[in-house]
Amino acid sequence: MIGRLHRDDSGMSKLEWLGVVLTALVLLSLIPQFRAILDVLYENLVGKNNVAADGTPAPGVLVRGIIVGVSSIAVFWGSVYLINYTNLGRRLAFLTTGAAFFGFLAIVGLLYTMYAPRGLRPQLVAGLNAFQLRILPGALMLGSLLLFAMFVAALSRYESEQEE
Repeated sequence: MIGRLHRDDSGMSKLEWLGVVLTALVLLSLIPQFRAILDVLYENLVGKNNVAADGTPAPGVLVRGIIVGVSSIAVFWGSVYLINYTNLGRRLAFLTTGAAFFGFLAIVGLLYTMYAPRGLRPQLVAGLNAFQLRILPGALMLGSLLLFAMFVAALSRYESEQEE
């Protein structure tokens, strides 16, 4: 896909234009009136984020959670990649950002596995015992550790190629 990106007359690729547009949207989202318009559009598309009488969440809660999760990862990883891209180049920036991101996820997974939330739990997870509550963060930690090791190995290989 990246090989198909071409630069236009301004010297920017489609990917760079996408970054500029997304940055503008993030800056616009800081304006309360723009956020209110986005909330109205979201509620018309998905519905309100209310909880039903029996305690089950509305589908809008799931959709909003997915949107927030994906966009936060894109902003977190994308902004760090963009800064590294300007200083390190495309390949090295991707490798260092990937290693840092998955190393961070492995640490978060480890901390959540060791120190899972205590105290009152929401009704939706009331039936889970202490071990079951740690399965997902443990899987996140193991998957992130594997990807972290792969990025570190790729960084080592890249470094040895550069020395030759």
